[in-house]
Amino acid sequence: MCTVIVDRRPEADWPVVLAAIRDERLSRSWQSPARHWPDRPDVTGGLDDASGGSWMAMNDAGVVAVMVNRRGTLGPAPGKRSRGELVLEALDHADAVAAATALADLNPAAYRPFNLVVMDNRDGYWVANRGESRVAVTPLPDGLSLLAADDLNDPAGPRDRFRTRLAAGPRPDPARDDWHAWLEVMALSEHDPKDGPLGGMTVVTDRDYGTVCASLVGLPAPGLVAADGTPAVPLWLFAPGRPGDGDWRRVASAVPAPPR
Repeated sequence: MCTVIVDRRPEADWPVVLAAIRDERLSRSWQSPARHWPDRPDVTGGLDDASGGSWMAMNDAGVVAVMVNRRGTLGPAPGKRSRGELVLEALDHADAVAAATALADLNPAAYRPFNLVVMDNRDGYWVANRGESRVAVTPLPDGLSLLAADDLNDPAGPRDRFRTRLAAGPRPDPARDDWHAWLEVMALSEHDPKDGPLGGMTVVTDRDYGTVCASLVGLPAPGLVAADGTPAVPLWLFAPGRPGDGDWRRVASAVPAPPR
């Protein structure tokens, strides 16, 4: 079960800070974020070798999309399209509003259930396919939200208790590359016995499943100037392993978004 953490503060210098933890079969091959798709030269994202899609990507307009499987729907299913395609399709749009509008018209029967976050530095949406007649598109609220295999900020979700811990700590500051409070929580594998290892933020099991990578993203406000006098640009840090392992790298091909 993957996890997305989002803190939206529209008046802040960095109105969006986001973390994403990917849990997957350890044997499923993937590649770190890069410009993997010749037909989408403006998109940077992680490549799922099995499907050709992505679990998380960003376009040069500063739109970010993150896919999360809903509970009990790991892996492909006969007759269903890959959910990883939707990450790329969302990034065919120049802003989150346009992406969410297009996604609202999806045929939910074509995909296994999913949660998809789509956002830019102004707007954010949660797109939920619960296997019903239509997908549900809901604006993300201001403040801290957590999304995993259930509904947004679901109090019954096994990871909801971490939302309280995240909210109690300092907000990340991308300008100073300070993510320590979130990283401490993201690295936790502690869990309630009733939930098993899947209840930890980092998943460690004795089988072919666990946390395989993680991302940290900051989206700057329009017109924000960095300390060196240049325009502030979206920041994406990526760890090709568990969040607590410390091997965080800047995604080099994440480029400046145009002014909004």
